[in-house]
Amino acid sequence: MAAVVARDRQAIAARLAQDILEGWYVNLGIGLPTLVAGQVPAGREVVFHSENGVLGMGPPPPAGAESPWLINAGKQPVTLLPGGAFVHHADSFAMIRGGHLDLCVLGAYEVAENGDLANWAKSPDDTAPAVGGAMDLAVGARRLWVAMEHTTKDGRPRLVRRCSPPLTAAGSVRRVYTDLAVLEITPRGFVVLEMVPGLTIEALAARTGAAVHPVTPDLQSPGSGAFGASPQLGQAQQRQGHHGGAANAGGDLGEGHQ
Repeated sequence: MAAVVARDRQAIAARLAQDILEGWYVNLGIGLPTLVAGQVPAGREVVFHSENGVLGMGPPPPAGAESPWLINAGKQPVTLLPGGAFVHHADSFAMIRGGHLDLCVLGAYEVAENGDLANWAKSPDDTAPAVGGAMDLAVGARRLWVAMEHTTKDGRPRLVRRCSPPLTAAGSVRRVYTDLAVLEITPRGFVVLEMVPGLTIEALAARTGAAVHPVTPDLQSPGSGAFGASPQLGQAQQRQGHHGGAANAGGDLGEGHQ
């Protein structure tokens, strides 16, 4: 069996960026999701939104060109693309709550098989000690994807039957991109769209705290009842389907998407 090489954080972001469609308005949460802005394929127009009031956010500036007044919600320096704008914080949240964002990408501590999201903690020493705007984004965006490592540093599953930390939102996550796989959340639970080369469905299941299911022909249609209308899902599943199983060829994953 080939050695399994997990994706690094940049490769997770690159893989997710491949499924963002032309013209989408997208919010990126703090942490790993912020890397997605620098991984969108050349020539594809995606409008990035930051909840602190930036629309048309660009990638990080070169070293030495940072502005303390141009930052994202995680207080990281960013750039503003041509046509971009600054808006009041209240207007920014009106965009979120009004359903005007096509996609939100968040990180998570845990995601449950029913789509529950847990990405904040009650500890004052934690990096996310309050739920913040994530609760608005999780229910206001038209679709929610999560970018995260599949397990904790000590090997505990982060994709689970039920979340242990406090919930950010219930039943909100549609898809999860990890260092090992891409999984869709369906009424059956986690459906595996792709895996990194060399990984078997059994090995993935051993690293997951809930059942994982291989994708089946009845779920191939982007308009199927299990997922609703979702053209990007159809594209992802078509790539998976060409290889006849839950795992995908190496050229469809990770660095190959950059």
